[in-house]
Amino acid sequence: MSGTPSRRLRAVVSRSGLPGDGVERLSARFDVTAWKGTAPPTPTELAGLVRGCEGLLVLGSDRVDAALLDAAGPGLRVVALASMGYDGLDVAAAVERGVVVTHTPDVLADTTADVAMALILMARRRLPAGMDALRRGTWGAFRMDAFLGLDVHGATLGLIGYGQIARAVARRAAGFGMRVRHHHPRRKEDDELSRWVPFDELLRTSDIVSVHTPLTEETKGMIGAAELALMKPTATLVNTGRGGVVDEDALLVSLRRGELHSAGLDVMTDEPRTDPSDPLFAEPHLVVLPHVGSATEATRAAMVDLAARNVAAILDGHAAPTPIPGTPALPGRHPRPMDGTRP
Repeated sequence: MSGTPSRRLRAVVSRSGLPGDGVERLSARFDVTAWKGTAPPTPTELAGLVRGCEGLLVLGSDRVDAALLDAAGPGLRVVALASMGYDGLDVAAAVERGVVVTHTPDVLADTTADVAMALILMARRRLPAGMDALRRGTWGAFRMDAFLGLDVHGATLGLIGYGQIARAVARRAAGFGMRVRHHHPRRKEDDELSRWVPFDELLRTSDIVSVHTPLTEETKGMIGAAELALMKPTATLVNTGRGGVVDEDALLVSLRRGELHSAGLDVMTDEPRTDPSDPLFAEPHLVVLPHVGSATEATRAAMVDLAARNVAAILDGHAAPTPIPGTPALPGRHPRPMDGTRP
């Protein structure tokens, strides 16, 4: 007498055509449903897609809140982010419902650090101004005072936050002969790459300030008018962390008044930004990129692969390889995340 065949566990992927073969390998073992639209799903569309699933693989730009978790139903075991940051995920709501939440550390730090260094060079050396002159056909005779920027080699670099990406930037800065300082509110130790300093001192003494902190209630708007006023008028601000950490209006005012030399942003408060007349894009001393910090073929594939491995591990009954810090690696109801820390 044969029993009824068991249903394969179901996982939902919030996009189609993701890099690498992680989703394909997940599909070989589980029933995988991927969003088919060319545009990202709306919250309502994603809620309809996830009903009855046990696993969910999403991008960092997807909003995973209590309503979406409840739409999936009580069978949901894991939400795997193909992202290192997780400010779009209601971690407490997921843990309260016994859902494991994971992210993708260790695979994108070096790639993002490359972009942070690129922004430092582009902004501080005013390289886009030279490119614009070429495109407009206005590059004339050689002039000693044309396209002048400021040196990167030998400069003092201040890192806000000192996680994986910031330390990768510190390693690159060593090759430029830079003096590196960092500020982390809970880890007040030096290492072979950098020296810890208080926040205000970092702002006052750095030639370049690079932001590497997640977006939390504590860090939202932490670089505003008062903080920018502490920086040197010859300083450069770079942000590859999260857009909401920097007050963009205050930044524009500082740049327009000449109170700050230059800035480079890979992240913005509201993404995507699609208006060509956006004042961020018109400011000549500001370099803006469309959130491409991790955008290499190998790194994006590795992010999807790790997210898929987190889903597979939980659906197989194993611990997740990379749960969000302070959260359980196995499903089960918990009143709150084990601690409130973030990397």
